[in-house]
Amino acid sequence: MIKEITTFVNRLNQWRIQRISNRSFLIILAAIVGITGGLAASALKALTLHIATFLQNEVPWELRGYLYLFFPLIGIFLSVLYVRKFLKTKKMDHGITPILYSISNKSSRIPVHNVYSQIITSALTVGFGGSAGLEAPIVASGSAIGSNIGRFFGLNYREVTMLLACGAAAGIAGAFNSPVAGMVFAIEILLPEFSIPAFIPLLIAAATSSVVSRLLYSEPLFYLVTDTWAFDALIFYVLLALCVGLFSVFFNKLNHAAKGWFGKMKNQYHKLIISGLVLGVMVFIFPALYGEGYLAIQELLAGKSTSLLGNSLFSEYQNIGWLVLIYAIITVFAKAYSTVITLHSGGNGGNFGPSLVMGGILGFAFAYGINLTGFVELNVANFIVAGMAGALSGIMHAPLTGIFLIAEITGGYALMVPLMIVSAITYFINKSILKYSIYTQALAESGDYLPHEDKDRTVLKMMKLRYVLERNFTVLHPNEKPMDRRLDILHTKRNIFPVVDDNQVLVGIIYSEKLFEILIGEASPDKTMKELAQPPQDVIRIDTNMYEVMRKMDREDIWILPVIDLNDKYLGFVSKSAIFNKYRALLMRIGNYLE
Repeated sequence: MIKEITTFVNRLNQWRIQRISNRSFLIILAAIVGITGGLAASALKALTLHIATFLQNEVPWELRGYLYLFFPLIGIFLSVLYVRKFLKTKKMDHGITPILYSISNKSSRIPVHNVYSQIITSALTVGFGGSAGLEAPIVASGSAIGSNIGRFFGLNYREVTMLLACGAAAGIAGAFNSPVAGMVFAIEILLPEFSIPAFIPLLIAAATSSVVSRLLYSEPLFYLVTDTWAFDALIFYVLLALCVGLFSVFFNKLNHAAKGWFGKMKNQYHKLIISGLVLGVMVFIFPALYGEGYLAIQELLAGKSTSLLGNSLFSEYQNIGWLVLIYAIITVFAKAYSTVITLHSGGNGGNFGPSLVMGGILGFAFAYGINLTGFVELNVANFIVAGMAGALSGIMHAPLTGIFLIAEITGGYALMVPLMIVSAITYFINKSILKYSIYTQALAESGDYLPHEDKDRTVLKMMKLRYVLERNFTVLHPNEKPMDRRLDILHTKRNIFPVVDDNQVLVGIIYSEKLFEILIGEASPDKTMKELAQPPQDVIRIDTNMYEVMRKMDREDIWILPVIDLNDKYLGFVSKSAIFNKYRALLMRIGNYLE
């Protein structure tokens, strides 16, 4: 069966190569990726809504409040159980970070199970009340769709990467009905170096996904009734940006710290039970933490400032203004903690949605608090929207995505200037304090992040030592004498000889000049290879990244170095010539990728 499918695909590829140009074919595939990504986004939203609706409508009211304590635990447990029982040995990665890693280190290859596994596990996590967003899973699912369609048709790295980005754009466009934001997200996060032709496939994928999503879900995510903003409020937008910028730094640091906290808990089920119960208690006290939290933002945008306390234990105090303000501020920080607990305890979701919710509630708290003073009357809805854009910009280091996404999903194009101001300032604050975004921090720590600002380092990081390893050297043995290997020495094209013992351990190296002196009678012929060998200036382990190899070569002014494996056994040599040749090839590859 597999043989027949392979034959069919090969014939199909031969036909399309003869009839359709690569550029046209890529646009066709982008449309297919967009449609599929839109269906995946709709399926995820529908499945999550179905689970949440069932839990909220079918469970008896008198039990529901107490069951909220256990719903998040159940959702995370089911998500972990799915991964362990159905995926087994397959790796299940969460979030945007693994996608960035796949682009830079795995030739944009994403396992096919991510197409459906991301949908199932995130729907279980969020539908049962896990405090996370659905956008990162749908981006992962869409990226997997694009990657595997590209690989199915045997496309090259540049084309597969472009389709992967198309899938990500389709995921955002389908999740929010926002094609422009989907395209901007793909460019800003996944393709930071792009050229104009890259717009076309991304536009096609985002637009088709948005059409599919709109056909299935025509209702907008948020309603914003505004047609202008007050110039006198400009200083308050700047102050809001400062608050949101500092909060985004706090959240990024909290997320990083949580990774360490949960990493110390080795037993997955202990981690799950403790985290699930803590999360349940938090949701019980702060109902706005349930799921993505978009409902709370919708209520606040509608002017229902007391809605945060409406279904909580403190509902009887919802008409006391300063208590509403305190509760809102606490909710923002509670959302931050509940999000990292959900994501690091085994649940599947993302920081995208929570960023919007935290920014929105923070914007509400800021404007509501200013209004309580009685000195100024701010448009609370406008500040909610600006806070959402600012949080997204700061946490993700994606100001353009923050601006266009919020403008699209709220219809708040009249607020474009405040959105730009708040997004720019929050981005500047976060970027000034934290060099890396919430997506790139882990990659930077592991040495896998490829910053586009440093092209040399980026290209070298893409290279693997095993691909430039040279093995065609004449190996000498410690007890041999030069005359024993006379013909081998004379006929080799190399001027350096490794001396290796019976255990394949490198004893030393000998340069050809010393051996030739012996062979022509200018030096004593009685010395063994072990006596003639000299220790190398340095050795390279096979797991060393190429950037460090070049740094070592440049620092010690060496052109060639021996390479050993993790058990100190000789493997071959690495030379600057081989590195430079591979470097040029990768530069051409990156150049094609950006065309």
